[in-house]
Amino acid sequence: MSKLFSPFRLAGQEFPNRIVAAPMCQYSADDGSANEWHLQNLMTLGMSGAGLVMVEATAVERIGRITHGCLGLYSDNNVAALDRVLKAARRVSPAGTKWGIQIAHSGRKGSEQRPWEGGAALKAGEDPWETISASALPFGDWHTPREATAGDLARIRDAFVAAAARAVALGFEVIELHCAHGYLLHEFLSPLSNQRTDDYGGSPENRMRFPMEVARAVREAVPDGLVFGARITGTDWHDEGIDLEEAAIFAAALKATGLDYICVSGGGVVPGLKIPVEAGYQVPYAAGIKERTGIATRAVGMIADPHQAEEIIASGQADMVALARGLIDNPRWPWHAAEALGAEMTVPPQYLRGHAPNWPGAKLARPGAGR
Repeated sequence: MSKLFSPFRLAGQEFPNRIVAAPMCQYSADDGSANEWHLQNLMTLGMSGAGLVMVEATAVERIGRITHGCLGLYSDNNVAALDRVLKAARRVSPAGTKWGIQIAHSGRKGSEQRPWEGGAALKAGEDPWETISASALPFGDWHTPREATAGDLARIRDAFVAAAARAVALGFEVIELHCAHGYLLHEFLSPLSNQRTDDYGGSPENRMRFPMEVARAVREAVPDGLVFGARITGTDWHDEGIDLEEAAIFAAALKATGLDYICVSGGGVVPGLKIPVEAGYQVPYAAGIKERTGIATRAVGMIADPHQAEEIIASGQADMVALARGLIDNPRWPWHAAEALGAEMTVPPQYLRGHAPNWPGAKLARPGAGR
């Protein structure tokens, strides 16, 4: 029996398989509110067969967006728009599909152009906003952020709690904190971006302080029976940054607050690094966190081949695998993975005629099949 397609249980929620549609920014919202693009995108991902679909990084306050087009959960309008989209996506999803949302604050990596507009800092005529961070250190040549004050930290912590409460009210089964990729919580964690001299800077314990305050506060807002997780960095890919051992200390602290799983990614806190990207290049960090803490982990990063994904789960390196670009490129990846691994998966009856084994005539098989 395929391990990739075996069910998995966390905090009272059962996932039909170990495949996760990773949170992928779409940069297409209207003042944080989902629209027809999100409707189409999330309905497509819902039909993919992934056991868990994660909604993209969603800002907890307006200045916590990366771009003008980033999703948010900071207003009643945001809630109403996402409610419409989520209900529609659930209606077309296979039975048992779970839905999660990643709540985030961009920190110094906000006030940015959309990737297809250049991906640089917003210019004067593009309605930029003041960014904040652990320290007044810019990300490359982007805007120099303002160092967050005690008042900022209290406001942002409360914004995370409010966003989590809105997500719970919307019916999400999974709430995830974004503590990676160089955004605000990661900026506090990493010595590369945090040069504070107060209780929130210096030692690893101090740098963890604000992310842990947020995690504990959000934990209180997530009821028992729902899943609470975090995406963290397993490495900054820099000799002076976070390494696996420090990441494991943070993961263990999160676990002690009642966190249910960790998604382990890496990088993003400083620009221009040469990261050795290859198939499954971040999987060892998920395995390392799991080995050191015993917490459930989700692996991510260039996981594209079904047999590769199967081996990650079967070998115990991680409990779940997340696909991002792979599911954008091929939203039917789980269907084809099930076929490749000899596993069963329910295909919507409306699409059965498009399933390769049902094509009329052996010579009309899907291009490349059997080669």
